[in-house]
Amino acid sequence: MNEHAAGTDPSEALVAVDAHGPVRSQFFPLMIGSIGVVYGDIGTSPLYAFREAVMAAGGGAASRDAVLGVLSLILWALVLVVTCKYVLILLRADNNGEGGTLTLMALARRVAGNGSGVMLAFGIAGAALFFGDALITPAISVLSAIEGVKIVTPAFDHAVVPLTVAVLVVLFAVQSHGTARVAALFGPIMTVWFVVIAVAGLAHIADDPGIVAALDPTRAVAFLWTHGKVGFITLGAVFLAVTGAEALYADLGHFGRRPIQTAWLVLVLPSLALNYLGQGALVLAHPEAIENPFFLLVPDWALLPMVVLATAATVIASQAVITGAYSLTRQAIQLGLLPRLEVRHTSEAQEGQIYVPRVNHALVLGVLLLVALFRSSSALAAAYGIAVTGTMVVTAAMAFVVIWKVWGWSPLFAAALMAPFLAVDLTFLSANLLKVAEGGWVPLVFAAAVGVVMYTWQRGTRLLFEKTRRLETPLDALVMVLERKPPQRVPGTAVFLTADPHSAPTALMHSLKHYKVLHQNNVVLNVVTLHTPRVKPADRVSIERIGESFSRVTLRFGYMESPNVPRALGVARKLGWQFDIMSTSFFLSRRLLKPAVRSGMPPWQDRLYIVLARTANDATEYFQIPTGRVVEIGTQVTI
Repeated sequence: MNEHAAGTDPSEALVAVDAHGPVRSQFFPLMIGSIGVVYGDIGTSPLYAFREAVMAAGGGAASRDAVLGVLSLILWALVLVVTCKYVLILLRADNNGEGGTLTLMALARRVAGNGSGVMLAFGIAGAALFFGDALITPAISVLSAIEGVKIVTPAFDHAVVPLTVAVLVVLFAVQSHGTARVAALFGPIMTVWFVVIAVAGLAHIADDPGIVAALDPTRAVAFLWTHGKVGFITLGAVFLAVTGAEALYADLGHFGRRPIQTAWLVLVLPSLALNYLGQGALVLAHPEAIENPFFLLVPDWALLPMVVLATAATVIASQAVITGAYSLTRQAIQLGLLPRLEVRHTSEAQEGQIYVPRVNHALVLGVLLLVALFRSSSALAAAYGIAVTGTMVVTAAMAFVVIWKVWGWSPLFAAALMAPFLAVDLTFLSANLLKVAEGGWVPLVFAAAVGVVMYTWQRGTRLLFEKTRRLETPLDALVMVLERKPPQRVPGTAVFLTADPHSAPTALMHSLKHYKVLHQNNVVLNVVTLHTPRVKPADRVSIERIGESFSRVTLRFGYMESPNVPRALGVARKLGWQFDIMSTSFFLSRRLLKPAVRSGMPPWQDRLYIVLARTANDATEYFQIPTGRVVEIGTQVTI
């Protein structure tokens, strides 16, 4: 049986329990929840995507040829990129029920063999580009919604940027309090949003029934064929309609494959298609409506309520991206791509509700800077798309490896399946790269900075591990010496945390050197993060006796879990170790890093790694060990 078959899907788990009752009672809430979290970003694209694409195609004018060509491109991009690639294929490439760029990387690295380093590079690139997307999505989404007040009255024009800043400041300020309570409203609000935009679009299709010609894919092909460079440039704006597709895959573990698929096919896709068709018909009948076709779909009396609903929808879309950035950060920390950062849990009931202060601060500063620099959604649209298309290219490449190696397909069949999607993604990426000078450099610079940090931390940690391992004493040999000639014993249990369970921990060596005593029971503890999202309780702990008073204990966590060492050690009671936190001391070594004369990294990278190490969160807090039970021993190490 291939590994993919072992993946878990919340909706499938319900089917296994009961084919009737539980499915009906749980499936619908999961589907509504996915509408609020998964589809917030792509669901707010009609605010600006059609307008920007038609403006790019017609040079500011809304000709019939441009409207039908652009609309056909948008509709078929939704079908090919979102429906076929993500909804029907990638949602099946799960890692024990979880999805996302780093999840796909972890799955691909397990089977890539010699290509593991390439998959790591892809994973770093995809994660870095996602952070670039997380920087722009709140800015462009909220700006585009607030811009609707200009249609209510032009006198509000000067208030757009201040109102946007106010909404964003409040949004980021409440993150530390958690979103568990308001998250229950996300699904219903977004459901109302999709119904409203569908009705608004449907009401205007009659303005020009010929708009249904855009459903013909040959319209899209003909537009690209006859418009040359203009058509290629237009693709960059058309892609705005599918930004947010990565959320389908990233949030797989929260809702399951079937609820996400059903929500897309039953509500989201039809609503988006109807709204885009309505915008197209409106513009064909009234070309001047291209100024803001989305808000002009609704009558004057409904304009202000629509602005309020659009603002709520864009805040929800922004919240989904911010939450995704937090989750991705935690995964990156667990996979060794980032130093330990403070991760706060904001909900006792929902393990996924977390808050990362440093990420929040970086995002709010970056988002407000973007609003101040670009000041309109049209100007910011040039910066949007590059990060998302880059992530999609990376995802398609890693998906090929998973389909080939994990699903067991032949490389030819795997290539035949993914090559068309990769070609589409590369085409969109190429079109978006034309916008680098107009603002596309923003996500690229931010993503490059994040990528350098991830690569430096991963590489530096590996080099430091290899260097210290060469200098350390083999643990088994040391235990034999200590068992033959034991030093003075003291009561209690000493736990020595180490990254290398086969070498004597630095804290143990320094304790023997300076204190010249040994506890009655000694545990060499190694905490391992596996390339799976979560670890079963039965597989959490393993204990190996290596002497009368020494044990080697390994704790395993998934990259979606927060490592709580005392709680995990409590599981060890079932394996015969009577763990008592009040009679246990945890010994940790705190390293002071210094640059070496000769290193495996350039001097600038050495310095960057040292800075990152100094800013890393304390291991005591990260592993959730009571501070009163910890002894830290400092050592100086060159890198």
